[in-house]
Amino acid sequence: MIKKILVAALAGIATVSAASAQRTEITASYGAYTQMDATNMHDGWSHVNNAWGALNLGVNFRVNNKIWVGPSYTFSSTTTEGAHHSNIAYHAVMINGRYHYYSNSIVKLYAKVGLGVEFSYMQPRGGDNYTKSYCAYQIVPLGAQVDLQNNWAMFAEAGFGAQGLVQFGFKYRF
Repeated sequence: MIKKILVAALAGIATVSAASAQRTEITASYGAYTQMDATNMHDGWSHVNNAWGALNLGVNFRVNNKIWVGPSYTFSSTTTEGAHHSNIAYHAVMINGRYHYYSNSIVKLYAKVGLGVEFSYMQPRGGDNYTKSYCAYQIVPLGAQVDLQNNWAMFAEAGFGAQGLVQFGFKYRF
């Protein structure tokens, strides 16, 4: 199942990049308080701790001056409390779209949405490991980007989803 999703994501990347041979960017960020913490994405297990946050990686392709699209990968994990201490690893793969609605010489403001699938890799102590899948999403009404140099920028986002309630990270454009 994961291989099929990755192949579909790569096909999407190839299609977008062939259709618009324009700028590409790589993003890396940390997000706090994820969708996995706020919703039951752990198969109903009890005594689940909040995750430490999420690490996010993405590739975006510029469609035009205001629109960027591309895939992303998110990783997070948590543990359970009690005698049967267990682990859960969260893996989310999404397609994201970003729309820049305001810019000046210092800051660019944008909104972003993402939709995909999240795999909860359940690792119960004393039992067999298994995977559950859930719908992953990200809704960001307010994102801000500040260019540091020609190719580097830092950004912060406030929204909700698999990538976190608040995110902070860096972008590299080439």
